[in-house]
Amino acid sequence: MSSDAEVRPPLPPFTQESAIEKIRLAEDGWNSRDPQRVSLAYTLDTTWRNRTEFARNRDEARAFLARKWAKELDYRLIKELWAFTGNRIAVRYAYEWHDDSGNWFRSYGNENWEFDENGLMSNRHACINDLPIKASDRKFHWPLGRRPDDHPGLSELGL
Repeated sequence: MSSDAEVRPPLPPFTQESAIEKIRLAEDGWNSRDPQRVSLAYTLDTTWRNRTEFARNRDEARAFLARKWAKELDYRLIKELWAFTGNRIAVRYAYEWHDDSGNWFRSYGNENWEFDENGLMSNRHACINDLPIKASDRKFHWPLGRRPDDHPGLSELGL
């Protein structure tokens, strides 16, 4: 459970505008590639399904993120609203990364999110597919960190 001191606006119930804001904040956090920072957006008892891996609390989610970003190098992510209602948001996303051998990938996915009353994510269910790409086929070209506001989103990139 989250404590009363942990509040992460915007809070549910979501409007289209607040859902889009919540998604951008999540994208910004994940683009930081900082497992500690990102994990604070989740309840202490968060439950995740990510591919074939499950996390059942914030500490397991943080450990998952550390392993993820140790493997997925030069990670850059774009998220986009798919649907929302009440305390739930559905997101589609793509991210680009390379492995330690220099092989590039674009990973496509969908996530279903559920939030508690304090705006912390209590449930995250992700489905992801990896597509090998050439470095010359990359579309996410910004310095590591937050995606610039003027960088195209998924729809603008035809993804």
